[in-house]
Amino acid sequence: MLIEQNMTIYTAAELKPLILAEVRGSESPEFDLAAVSEIDSAGIQLLVLARREARSAGRMLKIVGVSPAVSESLSFISLAAGTHMRREDGAPDRIAAQGNGEART
Repeated sequence: MLIEQNMTIYTAAELKPLILAEVRGSESPEFDLAAVSEIDSAGIQLLVLARREARSAGRMLKIVGVSPAVSESLSFISLAAGTHMRREDGAPDRIAAQGNGEART
């Protein structure tokens, strides 16, 4: 699922049902956040909710596009360690890889 808007308190109510539908309706829930230029605690809460829902269904949440704002925010709160992430240029996110025990530079 491509998210092309900011993930903030101002968009959380609109995004929540879309994010939950993706997680509940997909065997491999995937989010492209490369276009997200702003994310706040409400956006982080949506990602935490998505990860929790995916895990409870035995699935792995994937974030396949990571903007600098998203990467910085997730790294700050260590959410990256439990989430498969790939930067918008296709390379694995170094922090996510380190959190999964993989040594990548």
